[in-house]
Amino acid sequence: MAATDSIPYGHTWYVGTMEAAPECAPLGHDIDVDVCVVGGGLAGLTTAREIARRGWSVVVLEAERIGWSASGRNGGFVLPGFAQSINTIVERVGLKRAKELWGLSVDGVEYVRTTIRETAMAGVEPVDGWLAVRRTDNEDALIRDVALLRVDFSADVEPWPTAQVREALRSRVYFQAMHFPSAFHIHPLNYALGLAAAAEAAGARICERTPALAIDGAGLRKRVETPKGRIRANHIVLAGGAHLGAVFPIAAETVIPISTCAITTAPLGERLFEAVRYTGAVADTRRMCDYYRIVGGDRLLWGGRASTRLSADEGLAARLGRDMRSVFPQLGEVEIEYAWSGIIGYAVHRMPQLGEVAPGV
Repeated sequence: MAATDSIPYGHTWYVGTMEAAPECAPLGHDIDVDVCVVGGGLAGLTTAREIARRGWSVVVLEAERIGWSASGRNGGFVLPGFAQSINTIVERVGLKRAKELWGLSVDGVEYVRTTIRETAMAGVEPVDGWLAVRRTDNEDALIRDVALLRVDFSADVEPWPTAQVREALRSRVYFQAMHFPSAFHIHPLNYALGLAAAAEAAGARICERTPALAIDGAGLRKRVETPKGRIRANHIVLAGGAHLGAVFPIAAETVIPISTCAITTAPLGERLFEAVRYTGAVADTRRMCDYYRIVGGDRLLWGGRASTRLSADEGLAARLGRDMRSVFPQLGEVEIEYAWSGIIGYAVHRMPQLGEVAPGV
């Protein structure tokens, strides 16, 4: 399905290669359910699917389209761990709790892989492997980090020396890397669409173009107001990330909206092989890193340049192109066929936020 004006996903490579998916009708009347999930991204859809599989009634409210925001326009990496470094997590919560958190993240990777396989999702195209590459030469730090993950966390990780990294990624800016062979990358929009179909197959109801206008979480029966109907539910799940806004400020105010940008090149042919010979996902270890992967056979999808500036920046795509050429100058001038930005909700502690903010919410 090609991008059209009726699809608010933007001009992304994912929209240009998305699977056809029927639009879910907006809510048009009052309903009563066990659970109302606000937000039709990866978190909300996964929650709704698992609730429905357990026999509860559940409705998902999505203000736009399924996966239209960060869930359908991200880098597509499916990785163990968190945005926060494992060393910092150990410092904050101790080794025992850090092991439990790492185990949950590994389970999450396997959940995505299993869901793709069991539902035979079309167009998701998982590709194995993730390289976390260093832009400073520090082999001692690499050995320490790999030892920590292997010994204390039983992680599936391999140390790659500089020579091995530069054989796979032909750039002088890179040194050592940690290789995670069990991680993988996917087409995130097609995964979101497939996850929505799986949730519906389990019995969930999804209402697109149905924003939550007001939420009353008091009492046993909570209420969610929408433009054309009210939901009464025993439980509400807030999965709107940075988009919850004034609807539920106690949650929205705990995250910082961050804008990031991505580009996808036109087909590069043999030029790409002269630069990138690794088919998995790649990200460097800086806080605001470059990340990229091969898509469509011989295109490079490149992302980065995170910013708190949320307004449109017409020059951002050009700067990403320069970043790409600074790492791989052998690519020369490259045509950028797709460019887009997206907003994520970034917690200050760089960890997921899960918990009850009010009884039943």
